[in-house]
Amino acid sequence: MSTLGNSTNIFWQECQVGKIDRQKLLNQKGCVVWITGLSGSGKSTLACSLSKELHSRGKLSYVLDGDNLRHGLNKDLCFKPEDRAENIRRTGEVAKLFADAGLICLASLISPYRKDRDMCRAMMNDSNFIEVFMNMPLELCEERDPKGLYKLARAGKIKGFTGIDDPYEPPLNCEMEIKQIDGVCPAPIAMAGQVVSYLKGRGFLES
Repeated sequence: MSTLGNSTNIFWQECQVGKIDRQKLLNQKGCVVWITGLSGSGKSTLACSLSKELHSRGKLSYVLDGDNLRHGLNKDLCFKPEDRAENIRRTGEVAKLFADAGLICLASLISPYRKDRDMCRAMMNDSNFIEVFMNMPLELCEERDPKGLYKLARAGKIKGFTGIDDPYEPPLNCEMEIKQIDGVCPAPIAMAGQVVSYLKGRGFLES
C-alpha cells in the first residue's frame, strides 16, 4: 500500500537537454557566487555591480537578494535561527537550479551561520560554489546603516540582529575576501572586477 506524498515514490526526471548543452548555448558555465557579510557591508551593491559587469560582457546572471526573497519565496519565515537556516536552504536550492540552467547565480544574503553556508556548498560541485566574504568592520556597517536597522537594534527594538546580539560566523575557507584597503572601501566597479577576474581565470565565462 502506498501513501500519498511518500518520498520513496519520487524519482528524478532526466531530459535530453542537459547542463552542458545549456552552457554551450550561453557560452558560460553555471555557478553560484555566494556573497556573505554583515548588514551594510555592501553585499547587494556588489551583486548588482557584478550583474551589470557580466551583462556588459554578454554573460547571463541572476541576483538572489535576501530581502527580495523574503517578499515571495521566503515570506513565511522570520529571523529565528531555525527560520534563518530554512531561508538559506531554500535559497541554496534555487541557486543550485540557476547554476544547473547555466546561469551565474549571485546570491546576496547575510547568511550568518557557517554551517548553513557549508550546507549550500555541499548541494553542488564544490568548484561551482564561490563564497565571497564582504569583510567590512562592524563600525563601518553601523555608520552606513542604510536601512536604519543597527539604530533599532541598539535601541532594543530589534532582537537577534546579526552583529549586535546575534553572532556572525565569518568563512574559514572562502574563495574571495573583499575588505578595505588602507581604511578605504573599494569602489563597486573595482569589487565587481575582482570577482569577474576570478570567474574568468577559472573558465566560468566560456563554455
